[in-house]
Amino acid sequence: MDLPGCDPDKLDRTYAQFAVVNRAVSGWRGIYVSQLRPRLRPGTPATLLDIGCGGGDVPIMLSRWAARDGLRLEITAIDPDPRASRFAAERHPAAGVRFRQATAADLIAEGLSFDLVVSNHVLHHLAEDELPVFLAESAELCRGRVIHNDLRRSPAAYALFYAGALPFTRSYIRQDGLTSIRRSYTAAELRAAAPPGWIVRRRAPFRNLLVLDRTAHG
Repeated sequence: MDLPGCDPDKLDRTYAQFAVVNRAVSGWRGIYVSQLRPRLRPGTPATLLDIGCGGGDVPIMLSRWAARDGLRLEITAIDPDPRASRFAAERHPAAGVRFRQATAADLIAEGLSFDLVVSNHVLHHLAEDELPVFLAESAELCRGRVIHNDLRRSPAAYALFYAGALPFTRSYIRQDGLTSIRRSYTAAELRAAAPPGWIVRRRAPFRNLLVLDRTAHG
């Protein structure tokens, strides 16, 4: 689905189905409750940046959970792919969420910063020399906590997704998901690749969280 010539209808179905898959297995509800919500205060607006937001389902979920808890969360969600940005802007209107076709470097050049920075399923897409740049940019954009949520490679994860994604044959979900699992890090590999100050936390099912607390490390 990263290729520029992929089928546009199939790609749109993939973005739409990501909402189902992410809600089921990406663990964002637990991340919101344990990592994000404790940093939000009633009556005090907080800002969050989602880097590589794809079809936009994760920022929409976060916005709705925060609103349900009486918390004000202003979200900027960016993706450099014009196809993803178009889908997100057209299909996911929500108060407090702004979608942009942009890169992290673009926002740094604009002098922006955010209380929280997150990403979902981005790390495994990066080449070895791209990872440190991505982490440095996300840290520069953040005043508080950075959380990169990604897959954790294992034979069990691959086998379970191979079987569980059979219903998603009319999109790129199954094909892309299996490739993503093969390319993802084990927890030990991610610890070795991450710069000092970043912490790897294993979460179920088959997740790695790569976390940087800017308030602790400056």
